[in-house]
Amino acid sequence: MKKILFLILLTLSIKAQDKELNFEFDYARFNYDTTSTYLEMYYVIEPNDLQVIQKENQDFIEVDISVTIINKATDQLVVDKKYRVNNIIESSDSTLPSLVGVVGFLLNEGIYALNVTATDANNSELFKIFNDELSIGIYGEKKFSLSDIQLASKIVTENVNQNSVFYKNTMEIVPNPQNIFGKNLPVVFYYSELYNLANGNPEVKTLTLDRKIFNSVGRIVYDKSKEVVKSKNSIVEAGAVNVAKYPTGSYTLALSLIDPANKKAVSSTKKFFIYNPDIVEEQVADGRNLGVIGSEFGVMTEDECDLHYNRIKFIASNNEIAQYEKLSELESKREFLFNFWQRRDPNPNTPENEFKREFEDRIKFVENRFKTFNKTGSKTDRGRVYLQYGEPDEMELHPNDYDKKPYEIWYYNSIEGGVIFVFGDITGYSDYELLHSTKRGELRDDNWVRRILAN
Repeated sequence: MKKILFLILLTLSIKAQDKELNFEFDYARFNYDTTSTYLEMYYVIEPNDLQVIQKENQDFIEVDISVTIINKATDQLVVDKKYRVNNIIESSDSTLPSLVGVVGFLLNEGIYALNVTATDANNSELFKIFNDELSIGIYGEKKFSLSDIQLASKIVTENVNQNSVFYKNTMEIVPNPQNIFGKNLPVVFYYSELYNLANGNPEVKTLTLDRKIFNSVGRIVYDKSKEVVKSKNSIVEAGAVNVAKYPTGSYTLALSLIDPANKKAVSSTKKFFIYNPDIVEEQVADGRNLGVIGSEFGVMTEDECDLHYNRIKFIASNNEIAQYEKLSELESKREFLFNFWQRRDPNPNTPENEFKREFEDRIKFVENRFKTFNKTGSKTDRGRVYLQYGEPDEMELHPNDYDKKPYEIWYYNSIEGGVIFVFGDITGYSDYELLHSTKRGELRDDNWVRRILAN
């Protein structure tokens, strides 16, 4: 069993919060103009635990929502909004309806720090906080492109209420910020926008729109395509997929817009979860038997391929690194990534690549645990070591030694007879640098202690 050795001199007393506000949020990015993108945020509050108050002989519940967005490059606060959501409680209500809403903001291109906090307005101890890094790009006017995918619990196309907060492009799109479907919500509704369709080769009159759903092991469980006429520059893609017979698990919806003339494509993906406890999963062959076209890599854009490569190169061989960096064609990059994981499948007879799943878990941990104000987790020294060598057998954490700057020592007992990695927060910004290691090929400095001595 892994263990963490904490060497902390101060004793901290932390009062744990008994219950968290049942609040979820999601967002999607849409084209606005040549300089800004429209960020649409969706939220849902389950009201059963909220404090009920009385106003003018009516029972109310109230929730305060705060949204702040900071430009990470300039440290400028660009959004600072507060909203109060309330609802009247009828005495006959046995099950209170969910409170669902949407808000939107215009943002310029950049990387932002997003904070969303929801608090019971009448019970400050009931709250929930989300922090996330937000990347905003500009869709431009030259290349065809796709917006993010919004998942919805319902899309209304007839007798539409144009005054609804969910109204856009002639429809009411009721969001599902939890992104959970199945037994009680058997249809996945989705909405996306397609841009700049009229650009490109004028002799090409149509584009192909692929709609696929992948299960957690990359197998295609839904596959439809249609032709999109280029007569309009921008159109809406809204649809629905019945998932009542899909087994419980994690899934990914992928929309891909393809130019049939040159095979160039852009894609947008959205993960969601299906809960169908009564459906038994069939033991069928997974998407690897279909080759790269039947895998998650078959719909990746070039940027997505390069991002995936930049993460896996920590475990790639020198020959593999040299091979990928010579590739220029998208299909070649997809094929490389597919084969990369095929070679590392510890048990090809199972539908899941266990090592790939473990590595993806490492990535999630690294991005959450080690990211700094100006680096993603995988670009930090601790993140790189964690991805390359896995979880340490032991960790010594020294966050507040009186005579030293914060530092950590990681122990890997099964590598080369036992090695260590020493990281120190030299700058004071929680970006721990690798100071010393006994692993062959890594930075070695036996006098590393001098670098962490307090001034």
